[in-house]
Amino acid sequence: MERLKTTKDRHKLLRMPEIGAVTKIESELLRGARKYLEENNFVEVTVPHLTRATGACENIDTLFGLDFFGETAYLSQTGQLYLESLIPLLGNVYCIGSSYRAEPSVDGRHLTEFTLIEIELPTDLEGLMNHIEGLVHSMVTTARDGASKEFQILGIDTKHLKDFPKEFHKITYTDAVKLLKDHEVKWGDDLKSNHEKFLTEHFGGPVFISHYPKAIKFFNMKENAHDPKVVNSTDLLMPGVGESVGAAEREHVFESVHRRLAESPMLRQLEKRGGSIKDFGWYLEYMKENGNVQHSGCGIGLNRVTQFVLSSDDIRTTTPYPQNRESLM
Repeated sequence: MERLKTTKDRHKLLRMPEIGAVTKIESELLRGARKYLEENNFVEVTVPHLTRATGACENIDTLFGLDFFGETAYLSQTGQLYLESLIPLLGNVYCIGSSYRAEPSVDGRHLTEFTLIEIELPTDLEGLMNHIEGLVHSMVTTARDGASKEFQILGIDTKHLKDFPKEFHKITYTDAVKLLKDHEVKWGDDLKSNHEKFLTEHFGGPVFISHYPKAIKFFNMKENAHDPKVVNSTDLLMPGVGESVGAAEREHVFESVHRRLAESPMLRQLEKRGGSIKDFGWYLEYMKENGNVQHSGCGIGLNRVTQFVLSSDDIRTTTPYPQNRESLM
């Protein structure tokens, strides 16, 4: 596995049996995802990958910008808003595609391109978490059972996959901060990888952290009705890996969506890059004219789940073509 951490001149490794094994395991994880989604009546949607800022996640500074016939466009990071807009027509929807991040680091945690499995559906946070449990369980067990030879090629002991749970531990962000009292974490901080590692070790398995501070999350994550300082969101932490799924209920009333976007740090970042709220024009117009139904959704990082399955400490081992700033092919 050590050689698979190499990204520069990756083509020199492509005849290694280990590359084939990783590719097969990645394929089985995707097969498990699609199996669950098809069994639960999700419709696959093809979403755009050249977008305005509507294809961005929280951090605008990680967008890859490009010229689109004289207009500023970006490589998409998420299909979330495009999926949301089709829920009233189709119900449960999903997409699987590339997410692009302008990450300058060349290390074991960051890639500039990775595969994201995204779902959106008319449910609340609890219903969404149930689907995440089912989806991740299907991915992991399908890979475990369908790629036994490949795990042997890689020399991986699959005992951590043998009794992979169908239900995960759950804790609020506020209670997680209390558990992290010896790690110099205060309420309002985003959790770092060492904090996530501590929490998964504490619970001995995957754990949902829910109800994060509104200030550090995406603008259309729904405000909690009892405490407007937090949003109805959750991250799934996987052992040895950390955050692998980001999820939340969505704001679905135009006035709330517009207000939250106008107040967001995300918009301030966009304005510094020369953009404005007009970059969200089509989405705001859609919401103003149509609104939406109550809904929730998530993004599952395929490479993070693969990293857990492989018991790897390095995300570069999780795919035949890991992309970072030194590996453009």
